[in-house]
Amino acid sequence: MQRYFVKQEAIDDHFFIDEEDRHHIVKVMRMQKGDQIICVDPKGKQAVCRLAEITDSSVVADVVQWDDGISELPISITIASGLPKGDKLEWIIQKGTELGAHQFIPFAAARSIVKWDEKKSTKKIERWQKIAKEAAEQSHRSFMPEIISPMSFKEMLEKSNEYHYKLAAYEEESRNGETSVLSSTLQKMNKGESLLLVFGPEGGLAEEEVKQLKDHGFRLCGLGPRILRTETAPLYSLAAISYHFELLR
Repeated sequence: MQRYFVKQEAIDDHFFIDEEDRHHIVKVMRMQKGDQIICVDPKGKQAVCRLAEITDSSVVADVVQWDDGISELPISITIASGLPKGDKLEWIIQKGTELGAHQFIPFAAARSIVKWDEKKSTKKIERWQKIAKEAAEQSHRSFMPEIISPMSFKEMLEKSNEYHYKLAAYEEESRNGETSVLSSTLQKMNKGESLLLVFGPEGGLAEEEVKQLKDHGFRLCGLGPRILRTETAPLYSLAAISYHFELLR
């Protein structure tokens, strides 16, 4: 059943859907009155709904049954990625959303080849948010991840103070056989707590960045014996977190 994130909570058990989602319902899915969809409101409440009215500007969907199912990770995961080349960040956002990430922070790392263009920032962020929305709908998430506007490494360090736990993936730790930091951190975490995971761009984190991360309370972690690409490492981490909190228990 097709899933849509609506911008407002239901009013008297009616959801009002407009703009792109209305176009998708009518023009792409070619739905008609009486067809059913799932609506998710801004608070994560979801319901099976029946299309009751279709106009030139909106769709009205009536609640058939509220659904109390939970599809979110019990902890909040933020992925901070050093700006990578090409469409790798789009890949991280799409697949990371499917795997349960709550937030994404792109940052300009010392070894980032890509330079952030402020003139194109609005369109870029809108595209990233659309990718996250579609991935969240496809994977039956209750919340859409937030895409934070790209920031400097220093700004990312300052923002890190907002999180309960902070880890940075560092390939030298993997080479040295470090295997316990990620696992031990997850074992300490309780439901509702937050974890910031930092990943370098192609070429990894610079030594000075690693030093600053440690000075700001980050722990360095390895991700197994193999060296992972910048777009693979966040997905590996999210899969491990899902296993720990959802499958292992």
